Amino acid sequence: MPLSATQVARDLIAIPSVSSQSNAEVSQHAHDLLLDHGFEIERLSYLDNGVEKVSLVAKKGAGTGGIGFFSHTDTVPGDVGWAPFDPVIRDGRLYGRGSCDMKGPAAATIVAAVEAEAPRRPIYVVLTADEEVGYGGAYQVLRESKLLAGGWPEYGVVAEPTRLRPVYSHKGGTLVTVHARGAAAHSSTEKGVSANFKIAPFLAEMAALVLVFRSDPRYLNAEFSPPSFGFNMILTDYGTKSNVTAPKTTALLSLRDMPNVDNDGAVALLVDAAKRHGLEVEVKRNPYFYVAPDSEMARMACEASGIAKPETVAFGTEAIIYEGVLPKQIVLGPGDIAQAHTVGEFIDVAQLEEAVGVYRRLIERACG
Repeated sequence: MPLSATQVARDLIAIPSVSSQSNAEVSQHAHDLLLDHGFEIERLSYLDNGVEKVSLVAKKGAGTGGIGFFSHTDTVPGDVGWAPFDPVIRDGRLYGRGSCDMKGPAAATIVAAVEAEAPRRPIYVVLTADEEVGYGGAYQVLRESKLLAGGWPEYGVVAEPTRLRPVYSHKGGTLVTVHARGAAAHSSTEKGVSANFKIAPFLAEMAALVLVFRSDPRYLNAEFSPPSFGFNMILTDYGTKSNVTAPKTTALLSLRDMPNVDNDGAVALLVDAAKRHGLEVEVKRNPYFYVAPDSEMARMACEASGIAKPETVAFGTEAIIYEGVLPKQIVLGPGDIAQAHTVGEFIDVAQLEEAVGVYRRLIERACG
């Protein structure tokens, strides 16, 4: 009986694999399915605070080159107010946590790879752990996979939800963490030092930068919508009571890096301001993803999907992890990122099934 991407997706959704928990069970299900259809499979795992996290690298066909499809099996939490791990189809939509991000897209890659008969070049299906919380599985695949060590595929597809529109670039992410330290005391004594007051002048400068980052051409790229960094800030004084001076206040500032803008200069504005005000500062950065919009992979993906030209998106993917070994890659998958991580997450069933055909055409081009 032929596989259905919708049924495979339902089976995957029904096995909870929230990032804070193990994804071993859902990985085992995918392992058994691929094994039953003749794939050679490599299982990679690690412990995350004592919790097993599992990634799979599956290969069909011999030789070198070919194409790889990359997805993740972890999800964000299920939330209350619905049955996130009880997948249902209603009004042409498949509902359930991960239906869009990204067990639905992963299912489409599995079915397309299974359906391909006697490929002349290899097809890889890679299913990773912990994409939602730092790409731990993807990094392990990059470092340790023996199936891929002999040669990565020539072409790659990261199957995140893009409404089946090829994506040649996505934004990265910079997190700047700023700490102010004071001294706790009852406010009636006036002997304390409020970290909130110490950080306040810095916060005023950050508020002024919002308009700068949204208007200065150095920080804008019209290839994206919106064309700016999505500059954001959240604050905490760790629940300090109103009658106590805050001993510590932290500001988390985020920027979504883009190609062809002054990312380093923007980050320097935040770091320099923090240091000028005597605050502690840490920086963590994830790069943006970019391939030329007229590259071979972009053209192939447009032909396979029937889309005139590739696009950009504002969210990040594992594509950044594989750029050094997989320069010919694209982000392309069914589903709309607007549904990801929501209560009532869903994917359009017709688009999910359509994705199988799009991936099959890419396989025929890369492996036929």
